[in-house]
Amino acid sequence: MRLRGRRVEGVSSYRRILVALFAAGVATFALLYSTQAVLPELSAEFGVSAGASTLTLSLSTVGLGVTLLVAGPLSEAFGRTRLIHASLTLSGLVALACAVAPGWHTLLALRLLEGITLAGLPAVATAYLREELDAAVQARAVGLYVGGTAMGGMAGRLVSAIVTDATNWRWGLAATAALGLLCALVVRLALPPSRRFVPVPARPRQLAGLIRRAASDPRLLALYAIGCCAMGAFIATFNTLAFRLTAPPYGLSLTAVGLTFLVYPVGALGSAVSGRLADRFGRQVVLLVGCVVTGAGIALTLAGPLVILVAGLAVLTAGFFTVHGVASGWVPARAHAAGVASGPAASLYLVGYYAGSSLFGNAAAGAWSAGGWAAVVGLALALVLMCAAAALRLRPLPTPPQLTKPLAAVPSAAKVPAASGGPVPVAAERDRAASEAAGAAGDVAVQLGERRNPRSGRYVAAAARQ
Repeated sequence: MRLRGRRVEGVSSYRRILVALFAAGVATFALLYSTQAVLPELSAEFGVSAGASTLTLSLSTVGLGVTLLVAGPLSEAFGRTRLIHASLTLSGLVALACAVAPGWHTLLALRLLEGITLAGLPAVATAYLREELDAAVQARAVGLYVGGTAMGGMAGRLVSAIVTDATNWRWGLAATAALGLLCALVVRLALPPSRRFVPVPARPRQLAGLIRRAASDPRLLALYAIGCCAMGAFIATFNTLAFRLTAPPYGLSLTAVGLTFLVYPVGALGSAVSGRLADRFGRQVVLLVGCVVTGAGIALTLAGPLVILVAGLAVLTAGFFTVHGVASGWVPARAHAAGVASGPAASLYLVGYYAGSSLFGNAAAGAWSAGGWAAVVGLALALVLMCAAAALRLRPLPTPPQLTKPLAAVPSAAKVPAASGGPVPVAAERDRAASEAAGAAGDVAVQLGERRNPRSGRYVAAAARQ
């Protein structure tokens, strides 16, 4: 069987892919963060503490993070587009069910299920783009998808806050669910079927072995810790923001609180420039600078004037996305240097990333109840310090000239975009046999522009800065 060529810029199917993946990113992260802006309403409605109300977000991110480990391999057997469509449709329906949940525990169970159903898109989006698009346009496409996820995170908070302010939280969640289902319909109509996907039987034992290897490298563990702590500091601040701004002396409406999430485009800018800065000054330097910027933004939120507080949120957002952009892009490069498959390493980074959201987002609400905003800031700054400490352990290592063993065929898991917003373009198209054999373990070869030795089957590494 001969695989058909990849889509290139200017072809109608290429434009359809861009529209579909942007809409899918909006839907996924709008539904994930739909409860964050209405946490005070949920606390009052169900008579639970501020800390308990954050479980509606924490349980979703737990479900998403854990399911990422199995969603990627599942897509290898059943197909990328089928998993994307199922994920978007089911998560939209679960979101509607959340809006009519009769009780607190039912709502929590549905939010956990929401996270599980949402994992399909982030697990396979970049794998689908890598397979279907020409290397010259992959970075642009992944960048647009990442932009969709940022827009979704902002839209989910804004829509739920504005509608809740006008009606109640149930209509707010229903409106966000409607947005998700509308995006799912757009994806259903626009996303072309896969042309280059080749089913691969699932190999659970082999995947488990690769995950163990990805969890044993000290520098990869440091990168996972950076993702966990950075996301923890970010979510800790934003989870409790609504409680602070709706209370005296501000007394803002939920709509006004929702408007503070318009600082997200600043974060998108930070993520966009982080790759270029890392290329010029080195990843470790940019990581540490990002930690300083993040800490400065958090400290600014202690100020009383609302303008300075919002400015602090913008600085925090820029710093966080810089740290996340560099760290996530470093994962496949470090995995390559350590001889570890990039797919499982990327999955573990995302698990740590969402674990930080779940654990520290919930802990921040407890800190708010115990010590107010100063306690929240103290927790967030402590996490930033731990992030910086982990970054200091990431000393550059030379890239080995050649891997000692050929990369084995394994089921791919979630993929992490490069710090610049997408995978590094490939110097030359790899032949079909090599691309099928590489699987997730060969994704890093694609990102780093390696060439395959036709005699040995090994991948000769290009020079790459660690």
